[in-house]
Amino acid sequence: MKSEDAKKIIKDAIDKEIEAYTFYHGIAGKVKDKVLKDLFTELAGEEKKHREFLQGVLDKDVAKMKFDPSHDYKVGDNLPTPDLKVDMKPLEGLVVAIKKELQAMQMYTQLAKLSKDTETQLLFSQLANMERSHKARLEDIYTNMAFPENVWV
Repeated sequence: MKSEDAKKIIKDAIDKEIEAYTFYHGIAGKVKDKVLKDLFTELAGEEKKHREFLQGVLDKDVAKMKFDPSHDYKVGDNLPTPDLKVDMKPLEGLVVAIKKELQAMQMYTQLAKLSKDTETQLLFSQLANMERSHKARLEDIYTNMAFPENVWV
């Protein structure tokens, strides 16, 4: 992979982190439930940290990252996801958020697998684990909201 391609992937990842931050921050401002407000505020903060982390990677010499040049990265193969809107119904918003976290997790996992050096593998593996954690938390909330009969009272 050329360094220009790596830069583009990282810039796209930064854009996705900004989009996620904007969504979570907007939802946090609208939600009345304190637990959900706190969760979305926390997720917004974590997405901001991811963006800062990726910006730090971009500020380094991206050319030092080593990837397998013969592999098809399929970065553009994902189906388009609807735009995030703050005025979505809560369950719809959760579904979109879960899908965004899944896409980010898959992207970072793929980049970790394709990395040729340990430092880059660790960097992308850590980001994938952070996104996995976000997804699991959102899925728990979704399950409790979509299937309230499953909630123990």
